[in-house]
Amino acid sequence: MNTDRIVLITGAAGGIGTPIVQRFLANGDTVIATDTKQDVLEAWRARLPAAARIITAAGDISSERDAARLAELVRERAGRLDVLINCAGYFPIVSFEDMNAEQWRQVIDVNLTGTFLTTHALLPLMKQHGGRIINFSSASIYPGVPGQTHYVAAKAGVIGFTRSLAREVGVYDITVNNVTPGLTVTQAVRDSFPAQLLQSQRDSRALHRDENPDDLVGPVFFLASDDAAFVTGQTLNVDGGMYMH
Repeated sequence: MNTDRIVLITGAAGGIGTPIVQRFLANGDTVIATDTKQDVLEAWRARLPAAARIITAAGDISSERDAARLAELVRERAGRLDVLINCAGYFPIVSFEDMNAEQWRQVIDVNLTGTFLTTHALLPLMKQHGGRIINFSSASIYPGVPGQTHYVAAKAGVIGFTRSLAREVGVYDITVNNVTPGLTVTQAVRDSFPAQLLQSQRDSRALHRDENPDDLVGPVFFLASDDAAFVTGQTLNVDGGMYMH
């Protein structure tokens, strides 16, 4: 089993990011956790085990300057990066006709451009020894979702990004893969989506239950492991059997 890795996770303090962070910490890895606000990170970190090997860094992944600062932090504190997990996301609901260009750009910037900026800044720290890049798209790309044309467009772009990047960085023994979660019941989802929608999701799956953040931990941990050393450019759909490809 891989241990003692340097793992960076964006969106670390969110509903999906938190159990992923905990899994890598439990494995003996050092985690560099980034999210938007330092006070949120510090409050979140206080709930983790006191001896956890974790470094927190606030930043906006859609900012080229913040991405560069994050890379410099990793260089100074660890000197390398073994696993990059681009987990941060933003999924507002607004009808296409009511959507303006600023709203469009904001969602594209966080969900697609942020993945590019973070990966671009951190790639030099992976090139010398290989590594794993795991991106988060969304199972919403399969049916399309009304009210989220900007989000679904961005997440479809992440799949194209993943495939093309895998072609470019394979020479460095770096794999690049993608996870497409179904609608995952985090606090943000509970706050944003009506109960009847969550019920319809349960009814549409082969596994008739909510998708929880813990359901994504194993697939991500697998893609970060040596067990997945010959898997690259792929999309692993984790949605309880709603869409089967």
